[in-house]
Amino acid sequence: MSKAIVHSSGPITLLGGGHATPADLAEALTVAPKLVAVDGGLVAAQTAGRVPDAVIGDMDSAPPQALALVPKGLQHRISEQQSTDFDKALRHVDAPVVVGAGFCGGRVDHQLAAFHTLLVHADRPCILIGATEVIVIAPPVLRLAMLADEVVSLYPLVPVTGRSRGLEWPIDGLAFDPARFIGTSNKALGAVELEMDQPGMLLIVPRSYLRPLVAHFVQGGARWPARAGQYTPPPQPSA
Repeated sequence: MSKAIVHSSGPITLLGGGHATPADLAEALTVAPKLVAVDGGLVAAQTAGRVPDAVIGDMDSAPPQALALVPKGLQHRISEQQSTDFDKALRHVDAPVVVGAGFCGGRVDHQLAAFHTLLVHADRPCILIGATEVIVIAPPVLRLAMLADEVVSLYPLVPVTGRSRGLEWPIDGLAFDPARFIGTSNKALGAVELEMDQPGMLLIVPRSYLRPLVAHFVQGGARWPARAGQYTPPPQPSA
């Protein structure tokens, strides 16, 4: 387990260098006011007039002129190249939940890598903001007071099973597998309850559910424990 660089008793916003509008950042900060810029996300933060509490990454996308405006003590360079900057940041923050802006949209490979990071660090709840949805690894148990006909998409990153109440097509008894069976474009009948047997299911719901999802984790809702032998990148050799 990596040693945390940034600690917070409340939610933290991670701002990446991908597609994130000032409105995306402003919405994230309403529920997660502590801001950590992830490498090139520093430019987005400064463009929006925000001063980050820290900058984490290998700093290959943060321009020198942008870094010059940040005190050295708030710059945390992690030079290993076995993980993405999002991974570096997520594993080095300690908070009940993280909100990620600037990790969806733009390059597809970056977005896929972000989903991989959500899976690898499922014990560190992180909600990604997309253009119209929010995305999170479904926790062991979750209840959302949704409206009828709202879209609830479930996409397995690994084989996973679970149970549901309040979905048009219940998931009980289904063996989800990214190579065999997925659950996108389901619909809520009203309040939705999900139970998952293991981490690995992406839950994708309308963006209006950012605040209820944050509240679930802040208020002590179910979350996945850290896995034994969880991957962390190996140390780099000395120069």
